Amino acid sequence: MNGRRCRVLFGLLLSALACLVPLRAHAEVQKQDIIVWGESLGPDSKGFEARLKAFEAEYPQYRVKVLSMGAGEMNPQKLMTAIVGNVPPDAIRQDRFTISDWASRNAFMPLDDFIARDAKIDPRTPTPDKYYPAPWNEATYEGKVYGIPTEADDRVLYYNKRVFAENADALRKAGLDPTRPPRTWSEVLAYGKVLTKFGPNGELERAGWVPNYGNTWLYLFSFQTNASWISPDGRTCTMNSPETREALQFMVDGYDQLGGYAEAQKFQSTLRGGPDDPFITGRIAMKVDGDWIISGLAKYGPDLDFATAPAPIPDDRYKGVGRYAGEKDKFITWVGGFSMAIPRGARNAEGAWQYIKFMSSLEAYRIDLRAQGDWERRRGRVWVPRIRARIEQNVANLTEFAPKGPNFLQAMRTHVEMMPYARIRPATPVGQTLWDEQVRAMEFAALKQRTPEEALEIAQSVVQRDLDEVYAKDNYPKVSMAIPAWIGVFGAVVGLAIFVARYKAQGYGPLARHESRWGFILIAPWLVGFLGLTLGPMLASLFFSFTQYNVLSDAHWVGLQNYQVMREDKQELLTKAFMNVIYLGGVGVPLGIITGLAIALLLNSAVRGMKYYRTLFYMPSIVPAVATVVLWIFILNADPKRGLIAGAWTNSITTWFGVAPPGFLSVAEWTKPSLILMGLWGAGGGMILWLAGLKGIPTTLYEAASIDGATPKQQFWNITIPQLSPLIFFNTVMGFIGALQQFDTAYIITGGTSAGPSDSLLTPVYLLFNSGFRAFKMGYASALAWAIFAIIMLITALQFWLSRRWVHYEGLK
Repeated sequence: MNGRRCRVLFGLLLSALACLVPLRAHAEVQKQDIIVWGESLGPDSKGFEARLKAFEAEYPQYRVKVLSMGAGEMNPQKLMTAIVGNVPPDAIRQDRFTISDWASRNAFMPLDDFIARDAKIDPRTPTPDKYYPAPWNEATYEGKVYGIPTEADDRVLYYNKRVFAENADALRKAGLDPTRPPRTWSEVLAYGKVLTKFGPNGELERAGWVPNYGNTWLYLFSFQTNASWISPDGRTCTMNSPETREALQFMVDGYDQLGGYAEAQKFQSTLRGGPDDPFITGRIAMKVDGDWIISGLAKYGPDLDFATAPAPIPDDRYKGVGRYAGEKDKFITWVGGFSMAIPRGARNAEGAWQYIKFMSSLEAYRIDLRAQGDWERRRGRVWVPRIRARIEQNVANLTEFAPKGPNFLQAMRTHVEMMPYARIRPATPVGQTLWDEQVRAMEFAALKQRTPEEALEIAQSVVQRDLDEVYAKDNYPKVSMAIPAWIGVFGAVVGLAIFVARYKAQGYGPLARHESRWGFILIAPWLVGFLGLTLGPMLASLFFSFTQYNVLSDAHWVGLQNYQVMREDKQELLTKAFMNVIYLGGVGVPLGIITGLAIALLLNSAVRGMKYYRTLFYMPSIVPAVATVVLWIFILNADPKRGLIAGAWTNSITTWFGVAPPGFLSVAEWTKPSLILMGLWGAGGGMILWLAGLKGIPTTLYEAASIDGATPKQQFWNITIPQLSPLIFFNTVMGFIGALQQFDTAYIITGGTSAGPSDSLLTPVYLLFNSGFRAFKMGYASALAWAIFAIIMLITALQFWLSRRWVHYEGLK
């Protein structure tokens, strides 16, 4: 009886468990996913993980999936394709200065309705009164809120008190006080001049002040003169103002006392991070930087004697004279940082808003700091919280979570105190262009290639052109996106029809038809790919070249405007790009041909173990391009302690002749030769073709020439070269096409943020990429693509025409 009861009870238990399993599965199915981009999980994100767990505990209906994705900063390609493909994340951590750019393309959802709905019922709701004005305004566009600010990295002056003390006598001799930081532009130049130290060969050993080292940019100094970059209505660029020219001239003067911009760039390329940070080691005496560096200083320089102060300002602003008379707030800084936004088309916008609202609250911030602080202390580190855009969070930073060490606390306090006086980059739909052009103007002026006025005038005209395009697009008719799609389909169908017609016109017999049928079946994947994924998109891009199209919104027909812009290129970027290609092609292609042929001649001999030598020479050509470039960046580093070539140069040429190693990747005059040198390292790939060509030359020709008394030199020029002329022609054609298509090496060297010093690494394809995928000018990028295609066809046709005069084909007259 007892056994029967046990069996019954056991059966009932199994039934109950069987009922609970589907219920649990059903509950899991009901969870709503929130996809978040731009955040990362790991040892340095313990605070974020704690916030995430707290959110999921309070909102069990949501499950957050975090993906780094390389998104959220100045790399917009992934987000753009996700929005266009209707698979965007629900929330994204986005660089705040890009918010207006994306909002102008209707890429982000306005958050005003969410804020208005929850402001009175939920104290966590982010509202303007809880934030500093600058970061809140940076996340708005045309009166609507598109992002909720998170970090706020304003800039202040950091100065190494040990360096000041060591040079106290020199500073006093110059009439400067070594116990306090500089407060004005003239003072920072004077302090910097005294603290700068040159080596016996004229190279910089210590820089007292580098205008653009740390994080200043022309923005900071221009804002300090009360300059505006965009008119109040947002339709006019005002970069070339007397105030901004004054700011740019200040930066030029700062570089002049370092030996020039090129010398400063070479010096900066030798600097390291971590424990070898130049500010910690004293190689940089002063810099203006953001609060993110405090954690690094606490980690790698806990005993560093440093202090912070507001960034130096113009002299007349400090003294309250001239146009600054009566100014209440003398010191000015600028602020950047990130925000949380909801992309257009997000599948779970409500969940994303609840996530943003919770994660930006003071409660969540406290959870974050407690968890991250505990983790850092267990690792024996000083924990320094980041400055935030929310006022009450900074209050908590200075009270509940104040870092240990008076230097670090003083640095944080300086940043917090400067937040009310921070300016922001203009909230404009051409923010990326504005950023690029201020960098370009600063470089050209510092290199003395243009005056500050000329550099700013050209930059202003470029930004104004893009502004005019944005606000004039509604004057042009919209075009249906079905048109380019049908053009591509039509082109693919026509291409296939021509192919089939040519095949039928051959009049093959039964056996030939059978063989060709199987041949076409085998090449069908390539053929379909070419027609559908190459020819079709090419024809569609031809259509786009006559439109203004930013991918995220409707295209507008503008006719030949994009080609007209190329012709009137006031910043001469296209000319510069093609001049760089002419250099790479005119110097790099012949050198590549000569190097490959020379290696093949050396390896075209019957020497024991030759197959191993051939393998060794060929191996560099199969190394992935990214790995090759990273390796060469290490080899060409200008620091003698890190760069192999710079080290050898220092031990030989510098020792004998007193000439310091050049900045291979940081000085404009050396960047293109460095690029050519990288290409020569892979000459082993071409060596295979040359070796095959040499093996194909009949030995009877050399035997006959020897009998006639020809010297080896005569045999080379009269037999080898003519016999190899088809290969020379092939490599010349492919080399020039490769030079015109150069992109990946320059992109990896520069990190995709610029085109090298003075655009020395700018190529047509690099310009095309920046136009289409950074500035979202896909119509202009398409026009560039067709211009490049036309030039490639023209050069190739010219080479084929000239080949009739010097290329020799065996058996052809």
